[in-house]
Amino acid sequence: MVADYDVIIVGSGPAGIFAALELAKEGEPRVLILEKGPDVEKRDCFERSTGKCAHCKPCRITSGWGGAGAFSDGKLTLSTEIGGWLGDYVGDDELARLIDYADHIYREFGATSEVHGTNDENIRQLQSRALLADMRLIAMKVRHMGTDRSYDIIKLMRDRLDAHVDIRTGTPVENLLTEDGRITGVRTAGGEEITGDYVIVAPGREGADWLSAEARRLGLSVVSNAVDIGVRVEVPAAVMEPLTKELYEPKLIYITKSFEDRVRTFCVCPYGVVASEATDGVVTVNGHSYAEKKTENTNFALLVSTVFTEPFKEPIAYAKYIARLANLLGDGILVQRLGDLKDGRRSTPERIARGTVRPTYGDATPGDLSFVLPYRYLSDIMEMLEALDELAPGVNSRNTLLYGVEVKFYSSRLRLTSALETEIENLYAIGDGAGVTRGLIQSSASGIVAARAILDSIAGRK
Repeated sequence: MVADYDVIIVGSGPAGIFAALELAKEGEPRVLILEKGPDVEKRDCFERSTGKCAHCKPCRITSGWGGAGAFSDGKLTLSTEIGGWLGDYVGDDELARLIDYADHIYREFGATSEVHGTNDENIRQLQSRALLADMRLIAMKVRHMGTDRSYDIIKLMRDRLDAHVDIRTGTPVENLLTEDGRITGVRTAGGEEITGDYVIVAPGREGADWLSAEARRLGLSVVSNAVDIGVRVEVPAAVMEPLTKELYEPKLIYITKSFEDRVRTFCVCPYGVVASEATDGVVTVNGHSYAEKKTENTNFALLVSTVFTEPFKEPIAYAKYIARLANLLGDGILVQRLGDLKDGRRSTPERIARGTVRPTYGDATPGDLSFVLPYRYLSDIMEMLEALDELAPGVNSRNTLLYGVEVKFYSSRLRLTSALETEIENLYAIGDGAGVTRGLIQSSASGIVAARAILDSIAGRK
């Protein structure tokens, strides 16, 4: 029997979109994209217009055409060292070529030509200063699209693909269908069975929990990724400008003296805003920078990475548990002045108002993060802030705002081939939700890897 489709793609984030773009270039195989969230024009997030989260199910910030990347800060980190583990599968040389190729496609659809982090001499000086503060500054080039421009770009990609592939939004996939160790298709939440010769799962962070559950059901080998938990820091933009003006996205890594934990900066948003996002009813904090509008503040995440050993097997469940504590105490996002945290007291609206940093997220509840985050995480974060203050004086100010919690839901990594094929024949797993990547550019590149492997397989069968 002839399958309904040659290729079924589950998820329309950057990984799924770039897989589809690559497949559409060669011979136009029959491709179906299934997305549980709304189409791009219908991703009208209530919070973006009102400042208050409406708890849409699924979250329109993280689900829908474009995935979480549609409303992300739109940073393309053009480095093999940042953004995931795709190099473990394809090698660093091939990863560098894939990054360049994916970057070219983004520019084809309208990404800016401006690249930050090109002044090698200034960067070397910043790296030397970082080393004196016991931090490592990773040099990399960054192309910043902006949250507003990112939306326009993924809409153009949607328009391009519309003529080549079938797209069904608002269609969650319940199960992957297999027979004799080979993928045969998918079953939607509505009970419809759709057959396909190849299936690419690209569920993004929003679907990481679903993919982990399916992997267990199908008996696939998995390895737990690190758990990333921390806070979003908001300071006056002038404090971080020595770093952001040169690098835009400074990637700093610090190993704490107290526990030897790894703490890193993530998603730096110069002149940006703090925002929230919801995953399965759990509200976490995030940040955005826009291409056309700026605030007086810069925000960034400080994340503590923990790799748990046996018998721990539920990194997503643990991270959600921490996030739920913040939601319980703050009815969503908590915010606290650093000075109040050090003094062992909760922040209040009056104390926030007396500070010099005006919060860009007005729906956060002033509170006490020490009731949420384990002591080890708080200790790591405050130690990193002290180190970072040597590189960017003012970061460790009593007026600095901390929002909690920020969590990255990375799935357990499946055992994959160099082509990102799972132990089930013709089933491929890509992107952040598969635990392969954690950023726009590597996620996009992973889609290209799987698509090329499938095209080669299809060609070999003819």
